[in-house]
Amino acid sequence: MDFFANAIASKQDFITETGATIYMVVVTSIIAGIIGMLGGLALTLTQEGGLWENQKVYWVLDKVVNIFRSIPFIILLALISPVTRAIVHTTIGNTAAIVPLVVGSAPFYARQIENALAEVDGGIIEAAKSMGDSPANIVFGVYLKEGLPAILRASAMTIISLIGLTAMAGAVGAGGLGNLAITRGYNRYQNDIIIVSTVLILILVFITQGIFNLWVKKVQH
Repeated sequence: MDFFANAIASKQDFITETGATIYMVVVTSIIAGIIGMLGGLALTLTQEGGLWENQKVYWVLDKVVNIFRSIPFIILLALISPVTRAIVHTTIGNTAAIVPLVVGSAPFYARQIENALAEVDGGIIEAAKSMGDSPANIVFGVYLKEGLPAILRASAMTIISLIGLTAMAGAVGAGGLGNLAITRGYNRYQNDIIIVSTVLILILVFITQGIFNLWVKKVQH
């Protein structure tokens, strides 16, 4: 137990920073989820053969998604710091981290949604069109309904990736378990802090994956 002396003494810090990590993940998931879902739908509907085919709009959306997905997150943190400061008046802390987390994860989720909706059987879409269904009915009654299992899998992948991004954001003062692992564990050579922080992050990942696995099984039956 001597090896974990620092971790035991920092029990309250682990509780606080786990809460901070969950806060960042939940808030970012809601905001980025809405933006990413709308972006993914827009990509799907405006692509070649889509309900609202528009090559110019698709080209712009596709390039925006590709650009922001390609920027390493640690660079993105610094790149949009003026935007973060303008929105929340600081670049440090849990709430400030949400801005770059949204910018970093929304394009990724949009692409995942586009890929998920691509799995929907084209025959079902054509059948809905031939029956005179409106575009709105096709979006909600076909794309989102038939693509729900794939959407849930994409959501799980995005949230798990987001948990990793919060740890990276912690390296630059965002708070959370990543911040605890770096400032208390790595910088002070307290390896037990690093180990416990890592285990807690893995637990969050396993819980997230488990919940979505159960959800996917439920909607597939």
